[in-house]
Amino acid sequence: MKNRKSLLVVFLFVIVTAVKAQSLEDLAKTKMVELSALMQKAKMQGIDVLKEETTIRTAEVFLKYANWDQQNVKANKDAFLLVKIYEKDAEEMANKLPDFEREDVIKMLDEATGYLKLLINKEVFRAPSPKIDWSKITVNNDELLYNNKPVFLADYTWKPNTAELNEYHGNQDGFFITPSYVVKEDGTINASKKQELSTKPTGNAGFIFFNHKTMPKWAKKKYGDNFIMRTNTYTAYDIDNPGAIDVQKKLIKGLVPTMAGKNYTALGYMLCNEPHFFTQKTGEKLAWASGPVSNFTIDKFKVWLKRKHKSIKALNSLWHTNFKNFNSVEIQIPIDTSLRGTPIWYDWSLFNMHRVTEWYTFLKEEILKYDAAAKVHLKIMPNLWTDNKRVHGIDLEALTDLSGIIGNDSGAENNHMWGPKEEWEHHYALNWRELCMGFDFMKSVSPSKLNFNSELHYLSTTKSRDLYQDPKYVRAAFWLAHTYGMTASQIWYWPREANGAISQKAINDKGYAGSNNQQPRVTNEVATTLIDLNTFSEHIMAMQRMQKPLRIFYSKTSAINKTKHMDDVFKLYESLHFNGVSLGFATQDILNKQKQKNWEAVLIYKTQFITSEEQKVLQNYLDNGGTIFTDAVSLKKDEYGNALPKLTQSKGVLVVCNSLQELNTKAMKHLATNNKLPEVTVTETNKLGVKTCAWKVIKNKEGNHILSVVNLGKTDATLKIKLKDAKKTVCKDLLKGIKVTANPTLKPYEVFYVTVLEDK
Repeated sequence: MKNRKSLLVVFLFVIVTAVKAQSLEDLAKTKMVELSALMQKAKMQGIDVLKEETTIRTAEVFLKYANWDQQNVKANKDAFLLVKIYEKDAEEMANKLPDFEREDVIKMLDEATGYLKLLINKEVFRAPSPKIDWSKITVNNDELLYNNKPVFLADYTWKPNTAELNEYHGNQDGFFITPSYVVKEDGTINASKKQELSTKPTGNAGFIFFNHKTMPKWAKKKYGDNFIMRTNTYTAYDIDNPGAIDVQKKLIKGLVPTMAGKNYTALGYMLCNEPHFFTQKTGEKLAWASGPVSNFTIDKFKVWLKRKHKSIKALNSLWHTNFKNFNSVEIQIPIDTSLRGTPIWYDWSLFNMHRVTEWYTFLKEEILKYDAAAKVHLKIMPNLWTDNKRVHGIDLEALTDLSGIIGNDSGAENNHMWGPKEEWEHHYALNWRELCMGFDFMKSVSPSKLNFNSELHYLSTTKSRDLYQDPKYVRAAFWLAHTYGMTASQIWYWPREANGAISQKAINDKGYAGSNNQQPRVTNEVATTLIDLNTFSEHIMAMQRMQKPLRIFYSKTSAINKTKHMDDVFKLYESLHFNGVSLGFATQDILNKQKQKNWEAVLIYKTQFITSEEQKVLQNYLDNGGTIFTDAVSLKKDEYGNALPKLTQSKGVLVVCNSLQELNTKAMKHLATNNKLPEVTVTETNKLGVKTCAWKVIKNKEGNHILSVVNLGKTDATLKIKLKDAKKTVCKDLLKGIKVTANPTLKPYEVFYVTVLEDK
């Protein structure tokens, strides 16, 4: 009897669930019909409905996904079990997921319908946006052009190549190559891959993905067991082994000539996925992704040491060793963290960067032999620069300078699934350090190049996930990224097959559950934000190209030697970030290669260690009339701790400040004195008592001031916007086409995008 009752309960649950699902799907479809009818009415009034077309398609896709999820509860339960914050409720979440998606679709349709009614009733207005044909994209220095107008592009990693998805959610092309395609020692390329490439049409804008995880059998046999190493990274072989050059030469010669000049290479040749060569340990514990190096690497290190130090006596004096000659030098790698700040730590860290840069220089030069117009880039994790570690081999400045396109996989987050409270959470609604500071650095190094984020991590990361993500966060992150320099992106990620099934690549992936393929409104917000950005693309490009009058001095020397140097750099950057001034960076090479007129002052904060070459270039900058604001602790020692001569003011201006606040105040006063501040001022008040609204202002072709503000703070922020010399200031919302107050209150994540005018 008890079993019969249990079966009855289960039966009734299934029936009720099915009925509810059907009713939600029917409701969603009814709302789609209603929205479609309104779209026809809007078109007759000349209203652009690209956003609503996109929303309808998103709804169709996610209703299909919801039906798959309802039929495959166990698969989703298994996925939720892999995520720490969801594992306890995995079964409940899997059961609720289909209706969550349907309800999210309904909410999305209601929002679209409500706004379209406002447009039809002329309560708000909308400028048209291009529906981009990816096959007609051209590259022009730092911009992508479509119909002679700049555009921004976005697609998703692993997204199925279907017309349904490509029409509104990205249509990127490309090709994947890997060393194992070289099937014979004589350079013979895998026949099927050769055929696939030779018959591949020129296609759409895309990029070539160079994989480094697989090596051909013949190479393993020829170059020995030690050729394959560090298999837990994305370069699973020894880049210093002669076999590495041999295999890559054959791979590139066999495939690149066929790719040259095709649309699907317009976004360049990505030389490596997330390159990193960590070589660090603490005691016996290896740091993340750290590993050993080969004898080939050590031999290169010895040659490098000889070139740098000239004599073994000089090296022994610094290292406190007694090596007979450079050939007898010994070093334990991975290097122990306890050595940080010593000459041996510095030399190894710098050499590790040198050898990695040398490797990618070789790959670039080899590609250029067969495609003279090729642009290369690397999917560099910017946190390898914005964070403190420096034994990973990645010299972001050198590799950005080397590349034809600024490559990265910039990330942002507004939550984390484990670990203690993080510093950014005290004041901010999202962690913007890597995004903003990383982009400002790379654009300082290479101001006239495309910025391609080939694995965008704003929606989710391994550590950051939220099934109930606020779409406003999505808009804030994407808006911020594009105003700070991003041109194109491949978003992480689209882990479903065309029918809604979990992709085979994601079956055991901890990143799937709670990600954007379960979030209709989040996915739609990405697309509609890009539509808005493309509507005003000329304004956004102007913001990317703003002069960076204040340059924060970055020294690899201090970054290598100090435990938390980048935290100090960020403190200065953060203190200036909310002043409406586009920030930049200066380095030894930037000061040498770029024109001094591009900035007004160089700021130096807690940069105790610099090389004598860095000291000379700073002195030369002063000798030529430059301005430096520094503190009392910086520029004291060389890379090995030896005292350096002080800078002298010479023909320039050298100001030593006693605090971060004084440095900030004097730098901003310097800009004001030289008439380099915006003609628009934004004054912010909030409960936190600190600035949290990032803003930029440019003049458009008509001479009007265009202001973009994003509230990065945890609380509402009230702004007072004033146009210089205006008796009364008013704003016109560019996205809504109506006048709005010059004293708005912005909620967290809110984007405020307006023309600032004098109210007459």
